[in-house]
Amino acid sequence: MYLLEVMLKRRSVRKYSDEEISNEKMNKILQAGLLAPTSRNLKPCHFLIIENKEVLKKISESKAHGAAFLKDANKAIAVIGNTMVADTWIEDSSIALAFMHLMATEQEVGSCWIQIRLRESNDGESTEELVRDLLGLDDYFGIVGILALGIEDGHIPAYTLDDIDKEKIHYLR
Repeated sequence: MYLLEVMLKRRSVRKYSDEEISNEKMNKILQAGLLAPTSRNLKPCHFLIIENKEVLKKISESKAHGAAFLKDANKAIAVIGNTMVADTWIEDSSIALAFMHLMATEQEVGSCWIQIRLRESNDGESTEELVRDLLGLDDYFGIVGILALGIEDGHIPAYTLDDIDKEKIHYLR
C-alpha cells in the first residue's frame, strides 16, 4: 500500500473479532514504533505488549470514558516514555504511537489509540497512575497512551480525499 492509501484507510477500530494477530504482523507494528524518530535520537520509548486478558479488562475500567472496548482487544501496546532519558518523551511516544497505528492499518489489524495521560477514572484518580500500578512500572515512566489491537469485526469504510477539511490549511506569505 502507498502511504496515502494507508492514511485514508486508517480508522479507530473499537470492535474486534476473536481472531489472533500473527507474530509477523505484531513484529511489523513494533518495528514501526522502533523506527519512529525521537528528539536528539535519545529513544526514551519502551513498548509493553499486553496479552493478559485480565490486565486488558482492568485497564479498560481505569478510565472514565473511551477505554471500555479494550477488554475485547486481542492485545495492546502500552507506549511508555522514560522521563529521565528525555524531556520530549510525550512527543516521542506520540510519534511512535502514530507510526504503529498506521502500520497496524497496513497490516490489516484494527487499532485504536487510548489516551492515558491527563485522563481520570470514574473516581477522579489519575488513569496514568492506575495503569502504571497495574503494569508495575516505576514512577519515572510516563504513559501517553495504549494502542488497542485486534482483527476488525465488521468494516469501517476508508476516508476519501473529499473528506479532508482544507479550511484548516493556512498560509503565511
